[in-house]
Amino acid sequence: MIKIENLHCCNYKLYQNKKMFCFGIDAVLLADFAKVKKKEYVVDLCTGNGIIPMLLNCKSNSKKIVGVDIIEENINMCRKSAKVNGISEEVIFYNEDILKITNRLGKHGVDVVTVNPPYMIDGSGKKNVTDEKKIARHEIMCTLEDVIRVSSDLLKYGGRFYMVHRPNRLGEIFYMMKKYKIEPKVMKLVQPYEGKVANIVLIEGLKNGKEGLIIENNLVVYNNNREYTEEVKKIYEDKK
Repeated sequence: MIKIENLHCCNYKLYQNKKMFCFGIDAVLLADFAKVKKKEYVVDLCTGNGIIPMLLNCKSNSKKIVGVDIIEENINMCRKSAKVNGISEEVIFYNEDILKITNRLGKHGVDVVTVNPPYMIDGSGKKNVTDEKKIARHEIMCTLEDVIRVSSDLLKYGGRFYMVHRPNRLGEIFYMMKKYKIEPKVMKLVQPYEGKVANIVLIEGLKNGKEGLIIENNLVVYNNNREYTEEVKKIYEDKK
């Protein structure tokens, strides 16, 4: 079932299909965490329904944002969303395997790469009903190493990498980032409630950067009344 989500940011509209993977708070937090300047070239890998490129375009007015996804139906919805919002020239979507995307986009020319990748190793955890959701949540079409290697190939010297993932894979994440010359620079943990274990991590890396990691204060999503905290409400506020 296709539905149209009204985004606060710029009053954009986003097409979603309930049988596909719909965006959650992870994507919203990543778009807020990522620092994008007006004239920068951005690539969003594993873009899904295009929520991250939409939010980044709204907040930064970047000159060019490219979203990449292997599922054709996702990209068709992304293109409809870009068209209805009048941003088809600034936000472009490609139906492509990220493992082959450098053949189209080239290497070492991108300022910023963002990615909300599959979190789970294939074969682990509870599988979803549809193939599309399996691909979104499990490392079937690409692994964590694939995502980081491709990001490094795309990024120019000094380019920035932003990813949202699960804290239980931080050891592997940092190892792979360093292996492919993306130095971890900023990390922010996200807790569902105060006193609960963090279940989301936001990471910024710098291509060919020097060592030195800043750990920001944790973000708490819900208060005791099961409502968004003031910090999260601010993230969801209309930026314009």
